[in-house]
Amino acid sequence: MDLNIMTRIFYRTVFVALMAITLVACNNDGFTIEGTIDGGAGKTLWLEELGPEGQMFIDSIPIDADGHFSYSYTAPYPSMYNLHAGPQNYIVTQPNNGEKVKIEAHWNNLSLSYSISGSPQSELLWQLQQYTNQGIEVLQGLVDTTRYYSGMKAEGRCDEATVKAKRRETDSIFLQNYLLQQGLVQSFIEENYGSLTTLIALYKNFSGKPLIDPRDTDGLHYYDLVLQGLKEQYPDNPHTIRFQAGLERLRNTMESEE
Repeated sequence: MDLNIMTRIFYRTVFVALMAITLVACNNDGFTIEGTIDGGAGKTLWLEELGPEGQMFIDSIPIDADGHFSYSYTAPYPSMYNLHAGPQNYIVTQPNNGEKVKIEAHWNNLSLSYSISGSPQSELLWQLQQYTNQGIEVLQGLVDTTRYYSGMKAEGRCDEATVKAKRRETDSIFLQNYLLQQGLVQSFIEENYGSLTTLIALYKNFSGKPLIDPRDTDGLHYYDLVLQGLKEQYPDNPHTIRFQAGLERLRNTMESEE
């Protein structure tokens, strides 16, 4: 083969290889979160890591006049991040380096309104949030029913027996939906074994009542399952190390109380 042709082929091969390496490096340099917040024009979001030691502020993110925002960050290790519009108004995400996450939401209630794409783990957290949202709707309905019949009684339009009957009905609905939420969270953990998102699932509650209680035998099983999966997938991750230490302390406390 002609020497010039061989030389051109060599340099072309090297060029393609270098381009591939460059693209991989760029794609893994960090993650980007971008999107549109309806009603958020001119306002500011803030990003914080939901780290193993607690919440840590990362940066503020301005929203332009069209409601658009974009922010890039390089995560030192896989973790979860809250995107806030207010102290109690936020989205939990888990973007990994190399991902471009797209979010659409309404400013007044991010968690109830948002959609997300471009990050498989963040999409799992969206699925988990939908379970919570369903529970919130049920609870609001129960509150509305209780208030309605309490008001009827105060106005003399129904008696105590009717109010008690409705209370028994709402208590039954509450229990049914608590068990439903509990089953959804348990299935989520079983199906997403090894994902950091299962840490969020462990601490879900229904009207302040934990869905997974580590002091119950069944609940402890799910804590152990989460730890086993994290040790297999993220053995050196600070979340895994912190969670394992916390679970060991809890076991010691429970044993000392027996």
